[in-house]
Amino acid sequence: MRLATLERLDPRKVWNGEAKEFTPWLRDNISILSEAVGLDLEVIESEGAVGDFKVDIVAKDLGSGRTVVIENILGPTDHEHLGKLLTYAAGRNARAAILIAIDFRDEHANTLEWLNEISKGDPLFFGVKVEVLRIENSPPAPDFQVVVEPKEWNADVTPDLSPKQKAYQEFFTSLVQKVRERRPGFTSATKGLPQNWFSFPAGRAGFSYSVSFAKQSRMRVELYIDVGDAPKNKSAFDRLRSQREAIENEIGRKLEWERLEERRACRIAAYFEPIAIDSPPDDLQNAMEWAIETLIQFDRVFRGRIAELPLDGERDSAT
Repeated sequence: MRLATLERLDPRKVWNGEAKEFTPWLRDNISILSEAVGLDLEVIESEGAVGDFKVDIVAKDLGSGRTVVIENILGPTDHEHLGKLLTYAAGRNARAAILIAIDFRDEHANTLEWLNEISKGDPLFFGVKVEVLRIENSPPAPDFQVVVEPKEWNADVTPDLSPKQKAYQEFFTSLVQKVRERRPGFTSATKGLPQNWFSFPAGRAGFSYSVSFAKQSRMRVELYIDVGDAPKNKSAFDRLRSQREAIENEIGRKLEWERLEERRACRIAAYFEPIAIDSPPDDLQNAMEWAIETLIQFDRVFRGRIAELPLDGERDSAT
């Protein structure tokens, strides 16, 4: 058997500068970083203002709703960029911060580890090393290696939680793992969180799927619409609602079309009841199976329609 040779390239020769090439590339390929750190990152903006400074990328972790700031260096870590990361995290009230570099000095890796220890998981700090690999004459391929992450990040359950928080985290960790098994590539998340909901990407900024324990002992699977502008949200909702019959026929069930007039966002939802996090294990397992199947159905039916929705410049609802 003939084996090829793996070659490591200098990232500074692949991307010509951080701001000019690497940050735009990372913005457009955020899913690669998402998979490395185990978050479903959705870019909110790049080169966003923080006082007189500009943060490379501001993102949102869909699973938790956390704001995430990302600072990158096409070089080894230094005091300047570490300081920028902390400044941007504070300025944007971020609950997670990611420092990307081609190499990590021990002092800077230790600082991120210390921040994770004292923050106890809120906010989260990640250090990620970027490499570029090539096999013989193949195109270069990026490779992100996590060198610093919260100590409990890979644990199924975070310590020091209330019994209810632990139950939520166990439920959604199992749900996320099963979704990854049944639909590889659907989510980059690897664990649930100690909260009563978890969100997944729908393929377009401002749109997400969510599974939650709702009020009145119900479980909800929803398409949540919030592009940051109420008229655009209502317009997108109305355009989808105009296809209600076809959508419900494809999904195979009636849906709740909740325009949420008093709020900026809108949702389209299906409900399972009765169920609560303290329900018997067999009931929770049945609810989980229902949620996974409904989530997959939602994605099959809505993803293409979401991609085709016109939003820019619209201010009146479609009928």
